[in-house]
Amino acid sequence: MAKISKLLEAIKDQEIVVPEFQREYVWSLEQAKELIVSLFQEYPTGSILVWETNKPPEIKNDAVKKEKVGWISVLLDGQQRLTTLYLLLKDTIPPYYRESDIINDPRHMYFNLKTAEFGYYQKQKMTDNPFWKSVVSCFNDKFEAFTLVESLHLENAQEKLEIGSAVNKHLVRLRAIADIDYYLQSVPQGLDIDKAIDIFDRVNSMGTKLTEAELVLTHIAGRWPHARRVIKEKIKDFEKVGFYFELDFLTRCFVVLLTKAALFEKMTDEVYQQTTEDVYKETWKKLVKILNYIIPILKQSAYISGSKDMSTNNVLVPLVAYLSKNGGAFTADLKNQFLYWMFLALIWGRYSGQTAQRLDKDVYLAINSKQPVTDLIKEIEDQRGRIEIKAADLEGRGAGHPLHRMLYILAKYNKAIDWADGGSLQDTMGDYYSIQSHHVFPQAFLYKNGYDSDNHLDKKKINEIANRAFITRDANYDILADDPTNYLKDVINKYPDALKQQLIPTEESLWHVDKYNEFLSARRKMIADAMNEFLNTLKGQKVDKIENYEEVIKAGENNYVEFKSSLRWDYDQGLVNKTMEYVVAKTITAFMNSEGGKLFIGVNDSGEILGLEKDYMTLKNKNKDGFLLQLTQVINTYLGKEFNQYVDIKIAKVDDKDVCVVDVILSAMPVYIKNNGKEEFFTRASASSLSLSIKEATAYIKTHWEM
Repeated sequence: MAKISKLLEAIKDQEIVVPEFQREYVWSLEQAKELIVSLFQEYPTGSILVWETNKPPEIKNDAVKKEKVGWISVLLDGQQRLTTLYLLLKDTIPPYYRESDIINDPRHMYFNLKTAEFGYYQKQKMTDNPFWKSVVSCFNDKFEAFTLVESLHLENAQEKLEIGSAVNKHLVRLRAIADIDYYLQSVPQGLDIDKAIDIFDRVNSMGTKLTEAELVLTHIAGRWPHARRVIKEKIKDFEKVGFYFELDFLTRCFVVLLTKAALFEKMTDEVYQQTTEDVYKETWKKLVKILNYIIPILKQSAYISGSKDMSTNNVLVPLVAYLSKNGGAFTADLKNQFLYWMFLALIWGRYSGQTAQRLDKDVYLAINSKQPVTDLIKEIEDQRGRIEIKAADLEGRGAGHPLHRMLYILAKYNKAIDWADGGSLQDTMGDYYSIQSHHVFPQAFLYKNGYDSDNHLDKKKINEIANRAFITRDANYDILADDPTNYLKDVINKYPDALKQQLIPTEESLWHVDKYNEFLSARRKMIADAMNEFLNTLKGQKVDKIENYEEVIKAGENNYVEFKSSLRWDYDQGLVNKTMEYVVAKTITAFMNSEGGKLFIGVNDSGEILGLEKDYMTLKNKNKDGFLLQLTQVINTYLGKEFNQYVDIKIAKVDDKDVCVVDVILSAMPVYIKNNGKEEFFTRASASSLSLSIKEATAYIKTHWEM
């Protein structure tokens, strides 16, 4: 056992040190407050783990006594707690850190001596209230409770005694934290650094305190002590050019270069033991060179000014993997083709789920495939059903959707200019001239003209991508709630190509508020067409649209693929069964309410190709046209005609048999299926259609559609 005050003195005297492989002080202000509250309430807060060694690793901030010989106590677990306590009880930075290392400094935490409440400083609440004292002053200033109460000049002696007793009790209890005993554990003496880090891993893994990436970086820092410092310095360099590469992303790239895989678990004990400091340094040098090569390509060829133009940095990982094996450079054709894939991955949310597994598959293809881009695109198409952008994909989508960022990319590609001064959007910078997402039909204008701010469907329509353009803050301020029929004319008169550059219809009749729906419809098509055209300029001749249905079927059903034997023929009973039509409609509805997908009709659960002949024979027109007409009618009946825009139906030949392929995209609004006078709500889960109760559906809708 060791008192907290003794542990803090040992840190001050550098008798307890922190290894360089430990992460920085990452606790939030709330975590720091919860620690003090727990100690004040005498709740258990864990133990402290140290490693006694006479061969210490690199120590943070070089905070170790050089003249000390023999055994040193290296802190393995409890650093976040002891750092918090050191800051609050000693009102200074512990020797193993610098001021700049403390991002969330808890020293503005206050304590109410009368009520025993803790909180961070709030001027309105705490100014002129004598009972609020900073926690730091409670530990470091020599004021006493009854002196404080005397200064209040209370006339009632009983009240003075009661308040004084409460303040004294709380102050004594707070200061008693310094005398609380922590259970001090030591790992066996003489362990080497790999064994010590392994114990560090186990302790932190069980407490879920470190991410997988942080654990990997800890092992790397065990061999290369300054790894964290070097990587964080480079992160600052990347930020200067607009790219915010977090430690997790860079660590994953590190793993890719070391193991040719994207999974952190590929960094096994064997890898750690065999990898030297020099190898880590060379690997980092190679990674930095690759990223320094990629960034100018993104800026010049992809019109990506920085990380904010991408929904995730993960799309760069397969590029890093490919370049690591191929001399660090693309051929001219492959550069554009990889950018084409990258945009598809961003648009269709390649890494929005199952991130690690999908990254690992894509890294494998990037390194090992003879046609990496083709195979990478195939993964997206198999996952999402298609890669072409449709106007319906934009309906109801707001600024948080990847297509909104894609629209900004297009604006820069079209050399769009600001409507206030004609300056390039790509070059504008700074607070007052920063680029903003402007409503072509201003929000306030639409709310004044019949649209309801309390109606979530109206709000979705007002805020959707098709009503967005990119201008500077100055230009946005000048427009405010102006009528588009007025200000858009001024824009054209001043800059004739400005609207075309941002894909805004120039037909003046569409600028009237009563034509707003027609404006949105026209602009969605313009945007979708322009995006497809832009992507096709990158695609090149070697990347063809992939329609290999045999491979998709062979891979089996999943959350994005489902098989149905028929539309209306019951193979078990040998007759027409219209319940089968409901089952098909249910699947389409579930896809629309989830992330979209691909439905094959004419394929049984095991992937056997049955074809559509049985269905054809039940129809008036016993052919493809009759089948397509019947399926369209099923959608109209069970879902509604308005939802046909979210499906693309085709008849394809698979094993010389007709199979219906229904590509479904996520609907812009919740979709209910009508069955026997009732409405039902389905989503996709575990490769099947899941029915939700009214309560479950309400919660799901709130989180999956913008309100």
